[in-house]
Amino acid sequence: MSVTHTAGTLAWMQDGTGIVDHHFTVPLDHSVPDGEQLTVYAREYRAADGQDRPWLLFLQGGPGGKGSRPSRVGGWLAEALKHYRVLMLDQRGTGLSTPISHHTLVQRGAPSAQAHYLRHFRAPDIVADAEAIRLALGADPWVTLGQSFGGFCTLTYLSFAPQGLAGSMITGGLPPLEGPADQVYQATYQRMRARNRQYFRRFPTDLEILTHIYRRVRRGDIVLPDGSPLTVGRVQALGMYLGGNTRIDALHYVLEEAFIPGTNTLSDSFLDAVYQQVSRATNPLYLILHEAIYAQPGAQPTNWAAQRVLAEFPDFNPKKADTPLLTGEMCFDWYTQLDPALQPIARATELIATYNAWGTLYDLDQLASNTVPVAALVYTDDVYVDRDLSITTAQQVANLEVWESDRWHHDGIAQAGAEIFNRLHAMIRPDGVPASAPSTPR
Repeated sequence: MSVTHTAGTLAWMQDGTGIVDHHFTVPLDHSVPDGEQLTVYAREYRAADGQDRPWLLFLQGGPGGKGSRPSRVGGWLAEALKHYRVLMLDQRGTGLSTPISHHTLVQRGAPSAQAHYLRHFRAPDIVADAEAIRLALGADPWVTLGQSFGGFCTLTYLSFAPQGLAGSMITGGLPPLEGPADQVYQATYQRMRARNRQYFRRFPTDLEILTHIYRRVRRGDIVLPDGSPLTVGRVQALGMYLGGNTRIDALHYVLEEAFIPGTNTLSDSFLDAVYQQVSRATNPLYLILHEAIYAQPGAQPTNWAAQRVLAEFPDFNPKKADTPLLTGEMCFDWYTQLDPALQPIARATELIATYNAWGTLYDLDQLASNTVPVAALVYTDDVYVDRDLSITTAQQVANLEVWESDRWHHDGIAQAGAEIFNRLHAMIRPDGVPASAPSTPR
C-alpha cells in the first residue's frame, strides 16, 4: 500500500497566516508497506502574501511532543515564513496523528503486544514518515528545523535519507551517537546540580520552603488533582522549570505560593503545578520511550538508567538527602506505579525498559561523510542535552557547524526564536541561495 495524502481547504488565521491540514496514511512498519497503517497529521503554514515557497519541516521536541499550535505567528515561525512554507508535524503517536494513550494501547491486547507496537515510534520511524510525506507532497529536498528530540531525529534523517534534505538546523538537540543511556544522566545530574545551586543562590528562601514542603509530604496523605499520591520524588520533578530561561522565575512563583498563608497546608496552585510536571496523561510516549531514544544495537537495556545512575548522586536521592535537589529530564519506574494514566500500561512500559534488540539510530559512516549543510545551536548550560556530549557528536558529523551560546537554556528558541532562526539559517545558506542537493546515501 502506497502512502496516501489528503489535504484540507486553505484557511486563514486571525493574523493573516494561511493554514492547511494534511493527513497521510503511512505503514506502521515501513519495511512492511502493506501491513498495518497509521495516520500522520501535519499542519502547513503559509505567508499571507500567498507566494509559492519551498518547504521547511519542523521536528518538535519530545518524545511524545505534538507540533506547536501557535495562536498567533511570531518568533522563529514568522521568520521562517519569509522563506518557506512550514510543515508542522505531529509525529506518529501524537496530536491528531494516530494517538498513543492508555486508552488506545490497552485495546492492542497483552502487554507484549503493546510493547511490540510501541517499538515503532522512535526516530527512524518518524524519519521514514517524514521522507514518505515529502515524496507524497512532491516536494524537492527540504530544510528541517529540529528542536531538542527533533535534533535527534535530524541526525537519523541525515543518516538514512540525506537525499531528502537541502539543509538542517538544530537547536539544543545533538545526542550522543554511541554508548549507553547512562552517560546522558551522569552528565545531566551534574548539570542539574549546578543549576539547583544557581537557583537557590538567587532565591535562598526557596530552599527553606522546599525543605518545609518535603517535610510535609513525607507525612503522607496528600494527593494531586488526579487523586494520585504526592511524593518527594514528584515534588523534585519541579526541576523541569530549571531547563528554561524564564521558567526559572516561574518556579519561584510556584514555591512562594506552596502553602496556604498561615497554614501547613499545601495550596491547590502548588499541587496543580506538580501535577502538570508529573502527569503523563496527555503524552505517555515521553515516559515510555524517553530512555529508548538513546538505545543502540548490542547495548544493555536502558532499564531505568536515570534511576540507576541516581546512586552516584546522593544529593538527589530522597532516601539519602533531607532536602534532595530538584531533578530534570529523568524518568523513574515509580511513574507507572503512581500515575493513573500509566498504570494500565505499566507492564508494557517495563518491557520497553528491558528490551535489548533495538535497531540502529545513526549511520556513523554516512554522518562522517555528510554533505548536507547543518547548523546546530548548542546551549552551554543545557540541563537536558549535555553540552560536552553534543560537542563530541558535532565532531563526528561532516559539514556541521556549531554555534555555542550561554545566553539561553534549552528553551532558547521560544525566547529568541527570530534571532536564533536567522543566524542558523544564514549558517546553512550563507549566500541566500538554496543548498546544493546532497548525494544519495551509500
